[in-house]
Amino acid sequence: MIDLHYWPTPNGHKITIFLEEAGLPYNIVPVNIGTGDQFKPEFLAIAPNNRMPAIVDHAPKDGGKPISVFESGAILTYLAEKTGKFLSADVRVRYDTLQWLFWQMGGLGPMAGQNHHFAIYAPEKLPYAITRYVNETNRLYGVLNKRLADREFLAGDYSIADMASYPWVVPYERQGQKLEDFPHLKRWFEAIRSRPATERAYALAKQVNPNAAGIRTEEERKILFGQTASVVKG
Repeated sequence: MIDLHYWPTPNGHKITIFLEEAGLPYNIVPVNIGTGDQFKPEFLAIAPNNRMPAIVDHAPKDGGKPISVFESGAILTYLAEKTGKFLSADVRVRYDTLQWLFWQMGGLGPMAGQNHHFAIYAPEKLPYAITRYVNETNRLYGVLNKRLADREFLAGDYSIADMASYPWVVPYERQGQKLEDFPHLKRWFEAIRSRPATERAYALAKQVNPNAAGIRTEEERKILFGQTASVVKG
């Protein structure tokens, strides 16, 4: 059994998509980031960066003691290696997959996240910041679109690279983007959205947090966006 410390965000969705695709048994441990669950000592013990998702695998491949993993890209890699699924053993395909996984981790996720922050959550709307991140998100969509022009998925077959990027494209309207401008990306997006495992993962998200579309309260803003080193001091 795998304990998944989770809240319905793009990074959280990556892991539920994988687990549903692979058919691994797992238990959801909600981490309500709006109320500060991510700062609880028991969570920091497995996720020292106070960010979800994180997992604890109680039946690791080597048969030893439980293994905890934080950071969504590391979790996806761990689960792919545990199951032998969605990450090819062929060295060329494997590193093609990993480079697109890291592309998402270092590019699409952080830039789209800043896009969301300045356009939606920031109390002061700064035109320069909004334009900067909307444009960078647009550029990254263009990179995806070009990559997908001659292949079904990012590294050939469906893989952890696709699972990582898809949830960050789901809120494309909030990011100021139009999928019609990116036909190859749109085709890829619709193919992943229609997969039964994706549908199950997003249905689960609604069960965990039925109010996902709600407006952040001032207290939630302070918890989510007012962090300093003090929140991780032991």
